[in-house]
Amino acid sequence: MIVKDLGLVDYASTCLAMQDFTTSRVAETADELWLLEHHPVFSQGTNGQAEHLLDLGQIPLVQSDRGGQVTYHGPGQLIAYTLFDLRRFGIGVRDMVSRLEDSVIAILSGHGIEAYSDPDAPGVYVAGEKLASLGLRVKHGACYHGISINVDMDLTPFLSINPCGYQGMKMTDLNSLGCELSMIEVKQQFVAALTEQMK
Repeated sequence: MIVKDLGLVDYASTCLAMQDFTTSRVAETADELWLLEHHPVFSQGTNGQAEHLLDLGQIPLVQSDRGGQVTYHGPGQLIAYTLFDLRRFGIGVRDMVSRLEDSVIAILSGHGIEAYSDPDAPGVYVAGEKLASLGLRVKHGACYHGISINVDMDLTPFLSINPCGYQGMKMTDLNSLGCELSMIEVKQQFVAALTEQMK
């Protein structure tokens, strides 16, 4: 797995780059994990419904080809895009979702925080509040998009939407949970946790 730290990047152009990578990859192409943050943006998944867009203000809305409804991305949120050949691992999309969720849960457990996933609403939660959101797309057995983890960010824009299609869904971040990790530390711990999950 090749890990690339892309820094703070544009959402739409990054999505195009993921699509290009996925459509051009061959059986021998190495899997890649892209770690990054996005400029403020709302992304609407393929199942997105307009009723979940409440008051977007000046933040742009971008249509995405990932699964799921609308969510928000912004600085202070770690995005991990998993450009993986699922056939290589012998798993399906549901397994991939679980491994991403379990990676975040393992990080939090290491800091004494009890987190959990919900089979009916993908993501990672702590005491009823959502910490991490995810959405994947699979083409020819390879996935892209991935998971977003709220590290230390302005959560206010989430009030402008029904996050992931759930009215009143409360969002949280690591800092609010008393887990004061830097972005670099979260990146390092996520790579280690995901690597363990993909064995």
